[in-house]
Amino acid sequence: MKTSASPAPGFSPTQRAIQRLPAHLRRYVVDQDYGAYTPRDQAVWRHILARLTHRLTTTAHESYLAGLAATGIGLERIPSLDDMNERLQHLGWSAVGVRGFIPPAVFTELQSLGVLAIAADIRSHEHIGYTPAPDIVHESAGHAPILADRRYAKYLKRCGEAGFRAIASVEDQAVYEAIRNLSVVKEDPAAQPEEITLAEERLRAAGASRRYVSESTRASRLYWWTAEYGLVGDLAQPKLYGAGLLSSLGEAEHCLTDAVKKVPLSLACADTEYDITRMQPQLFVARDFDQLFEVLEAFEATLGWRRGGDHGLEEALRARTVNHLVLDGGLELTGKVVARTPARRELRPGLGTALVRLEGPVLLSRDGRAEGRPWPGEALVAFGSADLPRRGEFSLDLPSGLFLTGFRVGEHEVINLRGHQDGRPLDLPSWALLLLSEGLPSVAGGPADPGAWDQWFGDPGSLAEGEAEAQARERKASSLPEDVAQLYRDIRALREGGSPDPADVQALRARSSAHPDEWLLQAELAELESGLEVAR
Repeated sequence: MKTSASPAPGFSPTQRAIQRLPAHLRRYVVDQDYGAYTPRDQAVWRHILARLTHRLTTTAHESYLAGLAATGIGLERIPSLDDMNERLQHLGWSAVGVRGFIPPAVFTELQSLGVLAIAADIRSHEHIGYTPAPDIVHESAGHAPILADRRYAKYLKRCGEAGFRAIASVEDQAVYEAIRNLSVVKEDPAAQPEEITLAEERLRAAGASRRYVSESTRASRLYWWTAEYGLVGDLAQPKLYGAGLLSSLGEAEHCLTDAVKKVPLSLACADTEYDITRMQPQLFVARDFDQLFEVLEAFEATLGWRRGGDHGLEEALRARTVNHLVLDGGLELTGKVVARTPARRELRPGLGTALVRLEGPVLLSRDGRAEGRPWPGEALVAFGSADLPRRGEFSLDLPSGLFLTGFRVGEHEVINLRGHQDGRPLDLPSWALLLLSEGLPSVAGGPADPGAWDQWFGDPGSLAEGEAEAQARERKASSLPEDVAQLYRDIRALREGGSPDPADVQALRARSSAHPDEWLLQAELAELESGLEVAR
């Protein structure tokens, strides 16, 4: 995975982090726009962090509280990404702002590069205990602090790479779109109950559409039960380290009750489903952070990325998505696997394929760097040892039982291709790329050079923020009346000024009486009043 050149001097810490990203990842990044946070947003942050840190003092992993300060996260205000990046760089990480649920391949690639994707928005006060939508509470106060533990930080990068290399199915995209839709609807203050119900039904339907459990789905489950909802330590008295637990008032309390079954962490977590719309009934407990690596290594060993051969080809074939094959010698071939012809016998351990066919477009690369332009037609890989002339007619009789004839016109381009398998004619494209390889070390998810593939085939209209997200944000901002916003500001000013005048507090109480349903405002004011009582 490539990164861009070093950023120009004079950039802010966050701008430097963004400029180091490959171009295909930068287009998912958004400015934090710190001034767009409302006074109520700031109160939401303060309310959650004050209560979380109080609760987590004795229940979170020992890295958590120290990690808050180490990663630039305070209790009083929503963190600035610049402040976070000033500190994260010492841990070998950085952070960039995004909007909501970004594509899984983007999220995992960022993570593999040591970049936290921080959802720039913050949950509404109606969902202060828990929200299925990514927000800055979850992404910063949840994920960032544990990075202070360098062993865990290394795990998070490796977990990101495993997710990035896992093969996703076409149905996985439908599930992603449904989850994104649900998160937007639930955070939209104007959403009607029937809209929420429809979004939940869409997610259930998307999940039911899956023909099989893909590698990518299993990778997301592993990530969920460790980095998001993981417990660590003694099974009877575990500590919290998963970001979903550390950033949710409800989950942080619920997870340690007897209502939640605790089971020892094992590879079984990759085969255990989860539901983002409710609190988790069961959680996995890691012995320690070293065990995370043990489970991750066992998981990686199941992936086509590591296994290659027939296993990887079958995963790519049923996924119906763009993936890439790594051939002997390091040449990489990106495209959609559409057919596999078995060999008469196993050619190598785990490889019993004579010929694999990819539909166009296809792209050749080496070491993750594209070589030339995409090929618009089909590509074939024949397995076995043989020599092709640089130009001209050829005939290949391979140990797999495959016999091919044709005319080579370029480095890999052939025309008039004909062939049979043990005497049975094969339906082959007459014009294609033909590559030979004795083995197939790896079959991994997505293109080998994501940047080049995105340059040629990415959707330039695919923005980091869609129309639905923009509308939800506008409705959320407009739902806060100015007089209520001013009350939040005035309360904060009195609290931060120290030793507030009782008369000023009493005046605020009188003004706030017009908004009895603004519970968070009332809670902020009650805290201010309790401070006066203590002072007396």
